[in-house]
Amino acid sequence: MDNNRLIVKELSKKIKGQTLVEPVNIELPAGEIMALCGGNGAGKSTILRMIVGLMRPTTGEITVDGMSWQKNRTEYANLIGYMPDQFHFGTGLTADETLRFFASLRNLSSDRVDEVLELVGLTDVRKKRVNTFSKGMQQRLLFAQAIIASPRLVVLDEPTNGLDPYWMDEFVQLVKKIKQTGSSIIFSTHQLSVAELACDSAIFLQKGQVVQSGSIAHYREKYGAQGLQGAFDEWFLMNKQQERKAEIS
Repeated sequence: MDNNRLIVKELSKKIKGQTLVEPVNIELPAGEIMALCGGNGAGKSTILRMIVGLMRPTTGEITVDGMSWQKNRTEYANLIGYMPDQFHFGTGLTADETLRFFASLRNLSSDRVDEVLELVGLTDVRKKRVNTFSKGMQQRLLFAQAIIASPRLVVLDEPTNGLDPYWMDEFVQLVKKIKQTGSSIIFSTHQLSVAELACDSAIFLQKGQVVQSGSIAHYREKYGAQGLQGAFDEWFLMNKQQERKAEIS
């Protein structure tokens, strides 16, 4: 039996003749965590938006637990929790009211709201208006709404942006807890240390192309203690050498 929760086959995206993502293949097993690593413009967010169904692929197929968003859109959406990179909460709502709204969309009880607020460390500020929150606190609330329905697949776009070092460590522990429930997590990041601590596997992207992929164990076996940073350094050096050759020629 196929243990893969998320299967992406030959997924690509072109807009007005510009290629944002070259054909990419991804297999994420149930109960595992994967990072999409790369800088701005690497294609990370585009891939995640296609996975959650916010952007239509140019080519390719995506399934979650065998469900396709083209064929089973409602069932597919119910399997996913999504944290976008950019989101503006309603200015008049408290953290508690915000999460209760998202819970109501999924027909969840208030007990689940309490659990998730505790999980992300926002219980003490639950009655404060979200527009008074720091960037890091808003990130935690956004993360909370993504996991509130205990989705099979959690999709997080740059989830550690704006978090202080303490909450980056907490993020690693949180996704590991979610993993233990059987959920799978895929998230984008340019913070390699977070990816290495949190993930089972990682994909490096550059200009919409996969330049390296493998398990964290694979990266550590190949690059030793440097791990993902070693993989990035090797690619960066190779890329610079290619650029110099192109300039000379």
